[in-house]
Amino acid sequence: MPDVLICGDTIRHAELRHEVPLAVPDPFLYAETDGERHVVVSSLEVSRIAEVDGGLRLHPFEEFGYDDLVLSGLERGEVILQVMARACESLGVERALVPADFPVELADRVRASGVVLDPDRHEFEARRRVKSPAELAGIRRAQAAADAGMRVAAEMLRQGEPNGDRVLLDGEPLTCERLKAAIRDVTARLGASAGDELIVAHGAQTAVGHEMGSGPIAPGEPVIIDLWPRDGESACFADMTRTFVVGEVPAELREYHELTRDALRRALDAVRPGVEGRELFGLSCEPYERAGLPTQRTKTPGQVLEEGFYHSLGHGVGLQVHEAPPLGRAPGVLMAGDVITLEPGCYRLGFGGCRLEDLVLVTDDGAEVLTDFPYELEP
Repeated sequence: MPDVLICGDTIRHAELRHEVPLAVPDPFLYAETDGERHVVVSSLEVSRIAEVDGGLRLHPFEEFGYDDLVLSGLERGEVILQVMARACESLGVERALVPADFPVELADRVRASGVVLDPDRHEFEARRRVKSPAELAGIRRAQAAADAGMRVAAEMLRQGEPNGDRVLLDGEPLTCERLKAAIRDVTARLGASAGDELIVAHGAQTAVGHEMGSGPIAPGEPVIIDLWPRDGESACFADMTRTFVVGEVPAELREYHELTRDALRRALDAVRPGVEGRELFGLSCEPYERAGLPTQRTKTPGQVLEEGFYHSLGHGVGLQVHEAPPLGRAPGVLMAGDVITLEPGCYRLGFGGCRLEDLVLVTDDGAEVLTDFPYELEP
């Protein structure tokens, strides 16, 4: 096996969090060489990391001359660079695979000493697709929080009363902001963070990509709620979407919903190890295309598609909310252990749209739907 180097913190770097399942806020070095896994890290973190992973060989910065470098007057950034470069030499690293975002400054330093670094995005994407038991448990917790957030939002919409061009709840306009606040509150109580970037959009906003949504909700218009909370313990995400209407459902939206339910069923029924993501995407396109609506599969090359089923079917989910494998026109084969979303949708600019999204675990012989929420338009 080739050597591996990863550098960063585990708050922002999914590749590193996958190898060291602990929140470490300051940059450190992870190395695989001669069949052993090493961590070169501040002494502040040694005992914490030892508790969560006994298979790692831990090396405090002091092992590579940290104190002498500090006392020499060097600024801290330069000290850390020299410590990590010395660690690579001491561990016998001569050639290593690194993630695409490996720090350029450190790469220049170790390459200057003769180490060959090979960026390999696909290698690290493949590593993260194999979820650890702790990561999978975290995804399940995050999805349970997403389900709870969706339930509280649906209940607020259910209790809303149409009043002219507004939906009122407890005598006040029911807004996207009120729904978002309620969702954040319930997900936080379940140990997950919905963050600032969750979608609660209404009306024409629902046809505009990742428009986060704002303002008062009106009767008879679509409300798309798309949640991707992050589990606090594992740092893993979930992802789900539902579409609702308070009051009478427009015929056009009802059609979009029926087509989208059909697209989701077709894709889900075909999920299994070895299937191409492009095959699932094609199956999800069929209902829309039969109805005369555009999809990415039928559009003219170079055309910017803004209506119909204008996006891909889904994506992998884990330590990042969008990760491998792709479920669109790009190549990619499902494997057991993948956690993916299936999120077909249909839209018309100026009117709005419908999207339904489930989180799915690819099993040895098929699929397990992790989302636990109905699909009806009526909340």
